[in-house]
Amino acid sequence: MFAVVPRRLNRAVIALALSLSPAAASAQAPSLDDLVSAVVRVKTQIEPDGRTVATLGRERDGSGIVIDAEGLVLTIGYLMVEARSAEIGLGDGRSVPASIVGYDHETGFGLLRALVPLRVAPMALGRSGELKERDPVLVASHGGAGMVAPARVVAKREFAGSWEYLLDQAIFTAPPHPAWSGAALIGRDGKLVGVGSLIVGDVGGERTPGNMFVPIDKLSPIIADLIGQGRRGGSGRPWLGFTTNEVNGELVVGRVVPGSPAERAGVQAGATIVAVAGERPGSLADFYRKVWARGGPGTVVRLELLEDKVTREVEITSMNRLDHLRLKSSL
Repeated sequence: MFAVVPRRLNRAVIALALSLSPAAASAQAPSLDDLVSAVVRVKTQIEPDGRTVATLGRERDGSGIVIDAEGLVLTIGYLMVEARSAEIGLGDGRSVPASIVGYDHETGFGLLRALVPLRVAPMALGRSGELKERDPVLVASHGGAGMVAPARVVAKREFAGSWEYLLDQAIFTAPPHPAWSGAALIGRDGKLVGVGSLIVGDVGGERTPGNMFVPIDKLSPIIADLIGQGRRGGSGRPWLGFTTNEVNGELVVGRVVPGSPAERAGVQAGATIVAVAGERPGSLADFYRKVWARGGPGTVVRLELLEDKVTREVEITSMNRLDHLRLKSSL
């Protein structure tokens, strides 16, 4: 385990954590309190009939980052998807109501907006593409300077999640931060370079625990759409509606989402995925790419499944996942 940074830390400690030179620290680095004042608490109440309640719960709590002067808050989407209400908690003890702005399944980003002035300086957006392995960073969750910890970038690589989710280059850091959901990943220039998504058991190939962050560079292409229409533009990717686990080199169906295209097609948990449209997938990421290559939502995806030593073919009429969720009251 590691100790979080005590509140008394200041410019010199930020400089040490981020390996800044004394001159750079004097010229560039804010105080630690100033640096993390934009990291706020995000609390949400989810629609009672929300599709994600069974797996994520009705009450969710994590962090977000204020990114503009009008109170726009960036967070990880699972904290706010299908929310009926939300509030932002500030370092001075205030809690203010927030509206739900937008959610993007492909990146995992979510946006909220405070309904009253926050009087908080926003955190500047950096460039995650410039991060390199072994670079020093800070991880900050809500709670002020006491919830900031130094870390290093262990890897930048592909990440495939069981829930039909794929990042071509996620950021992995160590040691792990205990409050990763929506936490800010801050680069050596004091700017936001990632948003916390997961804790993982192995970030570097040596059973090293750490965190996975969504790169901030993924935000700029979609932020206008999220603000304007609640979701990214275009038709989106085809969604089937089941989780997939890699087990001993095989792809095995996990949870089948109730009411999903997969359930309607008769897909059963425990089946092994043999092929997509006649092509055998080599990995979870390859499986997703083969499905998404078939076309947009509404495309019929043909899968070969192995169940009880018998191979059968199913045809799944895909959909956009956002059309399955209960978003009407919040987006």
